[in-house]
Amino acid sequence: MQISVDALGNLRRAEVWMPWIGRGVKVAVIFVVALLVTRLNKRAFRQLRVYATGIINRRGDASRGELEKRARTVSSAMRKLLNTFIWIIAVVMALTELNFHVEPLLAGLGVAGLAAGLGAQTLIKDWLGGLFLLLEDQIRIGDGVTINGIGGTVVEINMRTTVLRAENGAVHIISNGSITTLANLTREYSYYIFETIVAHHADAVKALDILRQTAAEIANEDPFRLSILAPLEVMGVDRLGDKGATLRARFKTLPSEQWRVGRELNLRVKQRFDAAEISFPPVGSGPARD
Repeated sequence: MQISVDALGNLRRAEVWMPWIGRGVKVAVIFVVALLVTRLNKRAFRQLRVYATGIINRRGDASRGELEKRARTVSSAMRKLLNTFIWIIAVVMALTELNFHVEPLLAGLGVAGLAAGLGAQTLIKDWLGGLFLLLEDQIRIGDGVTINGIGGTVVEINMRTTVLRAENGAVHIISNGSITTLANLTREYSYYIFETIVAHHADAVKALDILRQTAAEIANEDPFRLSILAPLEVMGVDRLGDKGATLRARFKTLPSEQWRVGRELNLRVKQRFDAAEISFPPVGSGPARD
């Protein structure tokens, strides 16, 4: 009789726990499927980006670099957005499987409910800001930008934040809704601004001739030829100051190439000026003043 009672108790306990074990297995399957779908999503968007890049490269025009950045930016943002929806659906399905009533939760997450809280309003503002960044094609991954006075290269654009990496390696995370000023330094083309000061007794005309000749040499050399879009634009003697004359010019280049071209121009001009005995102001003299 005791054995029968124990067996009946075990059976009842099994009847209680077996459904929960089954639900736990279903929940695990839901999350495994969600994980697999997100990985397939990542691979699909990567292949789509490669395909789009191939089409862009076959076009062979000067805008292909810009279009490649655009494709990379949009595909990255869309992939993350789709992954977010996949996991939201997975969580809702898991809660439903565990007999949680998700209807009140979903109602609370409605647009009207979100707008009621100050924090939710900020979140919506960030998402809308990110949406307009993408729709208006204001910045792309790889662009050199200055946002709210913070400069760096765009490494990530999310619906809520934009991530910049500064020249010193620092990572800046900026809420899209807080962006008030944005300067894109690498949109379609860039300029390298050349500016230097020569002493008053130096031959400014000769210095400008050396500058033009040096720029022409760089523009015809293979490492830089494809990066330079136009001959050096020489403004001339931009201003005179207490210590010397300021020479100013600019090089039009492909996006993000202005610094590489500019460093080479600076190096060669310095060497040519030294050889031609064109002197600079004394050390510590500072820039020329208007």
